[in-house]
Amino acid sequence: MSAAAAAGTPTVTRTPAAAGALAGTRALLRFALRRDRVRLPVWILALFLGTLSAAGKFTSLYADPQARDSLTDTMASPAGLAMTGPRHYLDDYTFGAMLGHQMLGFLAVLVGLMNVLVVTRHTRDEEETGRAELVRSAVVGRHAQLAAALWVAVVADLALALLLAAGLGATDLAPGGVTGPLLYGLAHAAVGLVFAGFAAVTTQITAHTRAASGTALAVIGLAYALRAAGDAGGHDGLSWLSPIGWAQRSYPYVDDRWWPLLLCVALAVLCAGTGFVLSTRRDVGAGLRAARPGRRTASGALLGPLGLALRLHRPLLAGFGAGLFLMGAMYGSVLGEADGMLKDIDQVQEALRRIGGTSPAESFASMIMVILAVVASVYVVTAALRPLAEEHAGRAEPLLATGLSRVRWAGGHLAVALGGGTALLLLGGLGIGITGAASTGDPGLVLSLTGAALAYAPALWVTAGIAAVLFGRLPRAARAAWTVPVYAFVTGYLGQLLGFPGWTNDLSPFGHVPRLPAAPVDGTPLTVLTLVAAALVLVGLDGFRRRDLETK
Repeated sequence: MSAAAAAGTPTVTRTPAAAGALAGTRALLRFALRRDRVRLPVWILALFLGTLSAAGKFTSLYADPQARDSLTDTMASPAGLAMTGPRHYLDDYTFGAMLGHQMLGFLAVLVGLMNVLVVTRHTRDEEETGRAELVRSAVVGRHAQLAAALWVAVVADLALALLLAAGLGATDLAPGGVTGPLLYGLAHAAVGLVFAGFAAVTTQITAHTRAASGTALAVIGLAYALRAAGDAGGHDGLSWLSPIGWAQRSYPYVDDRWWPLLLCVALAVLCAGTGFVLSTRRDVGAGLRAARPGRRTASGALLGPLGLALRLHRPLLAGFGAGLFLMGAMYGSVLGEADGMLKDIDQVQEALRRIGGTSPAESFASMIMVILAVVASVYVVTAALRPLAEEHAGRAEPLLATGLSRVRWAGGHLAVALGGGTALLLLGGLGIGITGAASTGDPGLVLSLTGAALAYAPALWVTAGIAAVLFGRLPRAARAAWTVPVYAFVTGYLGQLLGFPGWTNDLSPFGHVPRLPAAPVDGTPLTVLTLVAAALVLVGLDGFRRRDLETK
């Protein structure tokens, strides 16, 4: 026994100087990968299988050279280029060029979303919940958490790139070639790293996870908008301001250029380095941007549970509203060209015939309404499950310890989910109606398409009711509510194109909505869906009233 120990002097354990600011990165990386052992594989497999499905559809739908020529003419329009990518792909519109032209920009947005959620989940969310402070009390460097989060993004992006390269290399998009599939896969990884770097910066600016992820997602939207505006208007300068534009200009299966991906890697490294530097300018749990001082007294709206819920949901609702309006406007802009764009695609023509309608524009708009409704249902599920997040974070307990009842508190969030989802349908319907009327010259489409979108409101209410039942009765299984929008998209949209049996669509609440404006108005299924939604909400609220509350 040492003299210090014998004298009762406490022994101090010092962190080795070599460990530095990145000490503990490897352990945090292993822990983060373990936490995401289900989440990341689901993301990667969904993106991979979606790409393979699109590649298979290209080879089957456009096997006829005349069909490819017709598609080329349609994609050459400004609206077609805005939705897809640069005109250069159209010079030799092979199956591989189709994949790079139509899918690369769209999947780049989804890959960016995956990366943003990964980085914010393992950095800002850890600080907001207080876990980061506990972790840093151990032998963990200041930069370890951000470094581990970025490494998780790198692992996910490279796994996706290699999976895409292997899967597409086995197809007949480019027989005998490996460069195109590999470049296509690495283009997604490069874009993903850029947006992971942006997320590393936004997590330093704000003290809240939702704000950090929302800002990074806004950057993704800006990048897509710049790319779309540049390609549609023939202004390459705008497209070169977007990392999505850089990835598309690698031209996989066409020119196979590697150097644009180096720009993505350089920007990703610059953003990540900026994130590390900015992290030294703030305290743990705080952000560089100071929170705005609130009013000295709460407004009258915040004195009730509905006003509080609306305040909490307001940023997300505004973002979805802008997105739904722009999405509707994008689809509406091609309604006037729907006949020429789809006339040589047998499977799409068969799907449109099943839907009905007096014109191809009406039938196509009816098919697109399902996509708008599914996107709105994503918000509805998120909003309906917000009480569960508040409960897990420990913020529900202090509120419910007052005179506020459980039913009123959870009911406020559900009311915002129900009303907000309906408002999103209205905005999406207005977007497709306004631009659809302009592209077809039929002003009556504004009202008819807006009404067609609102017809999906009862189906959204049923979706919220299912989430309410799971939250109130089976909180551990509440995440299963996400199967409703996923299943609705697969059966309601892809099922129409791939010829799924009709009973598969009947299992979705969206499958019982009349396909307006192509189909006649039928109020019976809408009334039944409304009654089912009301019953589900009541069952869910009653279950929450009876079950134990998670306490901290």
